[in-house]
Amino acid sequence: MTKHANWLVPPAILIGSLLIAGLSAAQLSDTVEQTPNAANEGIHKSFTQEIGAGRGDVNTPGSSLFIIKRDPFRSIRRGRQIFQRKFTRAQGQGPRTNDGISNTDPTGGALIGDPSPIAGLADSCAGCHGRPRGSAGAGGDVFTRPDSRDAPHLFGLGLQEQLGDEITTELRRTRDDAKTLAQALGSPITMPLRSKGIDYGTITANANGTVDAGGVVGVNADLRVRPFFAQGGTISIREFLVGAFNAEMGLEAPDPDMIAAVAGGRVVTPSGMVLDGSTDQIESPPVSSPTQDGDGDGVVNEIPVSVVDHEEFYLLNYFKPGIGRQSTESTLGRIVFTQIGCASCHVPSLTIERDRRVADLETNYDAAQGNPFNHLFAVATPLLNAADDGSGFPTVKTPRNAPFLVRNFFADLKRHDVGINFYERNFTSGPADTTGATFQKVFMTEPLWGVATTAPYGHDGRSQNLEEVILRHGGEALTARTNYAALPASAQGWISTFLGSLQLFPPDDMASTLQPADPTNPVYPQRGHGAIALTVLFNDRTDVE
Repeated sequence: MTKHANWLVPPAILIGSLLIAGLSAAQLSDTVEQTPNAANEGIHKSFTQEIGAGRGDVNTPGSSLFIIKRDPFRSIRRGRQIFQRKFTRAQGQGPRTNDGISNTDPTGGALIGDPSPIAGLADSCAGCHGRPRGSAGAGGDVFTRPDSRDAPHLFGLGLQEQLGDEITTELRRTRDDAKTLAQALGSPITMPLRSKGIDYGTITANANGTVDAGGVVGVNADLRVRPFFAQGGTISIREFLVGAFNAEMGLEAPDPDMIAAVAGGRVVTPSGMVLDGSTDQIESPPVSSPTQDGDGDGVVNEIPVSVVDHEEFYLLNYFKPGIGRQSTESTLGRIVFTQIGCASCHVPSLTIERDRRVADLETNYDAAQGNPFNHLFAVATPLLNAADDGSGFPTVKTPRNAPFLVRNFFADLKRHDVGINFYERNFTSGPADTTGATFQKVFMTEPLWGVATTAPYGHDGRSQNLEEVILRHGGEALTARTNYAALPASAQGWISTFLGSLQLFPPDDMASTLQPADPTNPVYPQRGHGAIALTVLFNDRTDVE
């Protein structure tokens, strides 16, 4: 492979796109091997080409580390195409372990062990996360507990991971300080656990070095914030996607980073996330080597490490939801939302101290620059540094690791009991009721960004509109729910208008600084409506994804 010429983005073009225009379908096959027909839209690389030269290193062209470090926006685009790819049986999609056969407990009907064999198979990530079209959005019915749930959107996932990781670090620092002080003084010390303005209770350290976590709230006793899944089950994007490849599609990833961490090692992934098995319980990948055929389908190394690398980097940098049209009513709604107590758990904004992303996309209502489809306009901003390492390859690009204010997040990264109306049946764990059924009773606060376009609501998808899910709250949220119910209809309407402005969007229909709308196009807005386009940011723009 020849070395790429270094390409510099003109100052007028802001770096920061995550997707490219022209591919609007949620699920796509490639036009190289699967559907080699010029009339078909699709992915312009085969899966083999997407795997490339494996993980490699910063000086191995075509490897995931080379692309992430020297051509990061190509890696994001490649991750997006892998996210949309329709996997085939020849590539290892299904069957799952035991192929749908599982024992049950005759006394309560609960599944023994892993219940995933009886769940339905998807053939792409976008099969569950595809609304709005072409985005890593909400979507399909996902098997979790007997009640199942509507798949949540993945907008802003990297910001969520970073917030959880930084809060964990600060809480554990407080615990360690308490242990040091208790040992120095020879007596127990109780310290408040707070991070980013959020209260996680207290921790008590004893003079003998032991710790009493009885005062900890909203997080496990190990003080690790697990921001993913409704019950707060996973700490990292990498664990989330490796698990989803297997659980939802029957695709096994023998990920070396997770394997090393499970064995007690400390690994920094290509996206900068630390997986440390000495301090955290890391999820085991479905297979422990590239030669193991865990599901017996005759295919090994179904999701190679380079694919996991690109997918992790894509989701780390995936943009956050947008803000729709603002009005007097939406402004009043935000004020009343805070006044009645909703913002005590749905915290509006939090700050990341060291942002690992390479770009940010800020999306707002703009009647002048937005297109007729959604009137939104996205402004891209670079968050990276570039340095010439003298190799002759494109510059090495690294995140600035600067502070970043995550606005309009509306969550506190804590687990709460919000009342019996939200309890969900478990399979074999948790406190049992008189019938023998078990329930999940505490859940992570759901971030409200994007809430306008992600109905139905609730972890189980049982609430069809915002009013229903608000009135469903109880437990720790009972006071806020009661305050809402007592509001006049006009004030309740203001809150609905405010929440209705927290929107997701399809990237191919988004006018942006990277590809503005062009109303002079003869068939506008079917053409020329603008998009969040990536190819202008590639080092080699002739080699499209």
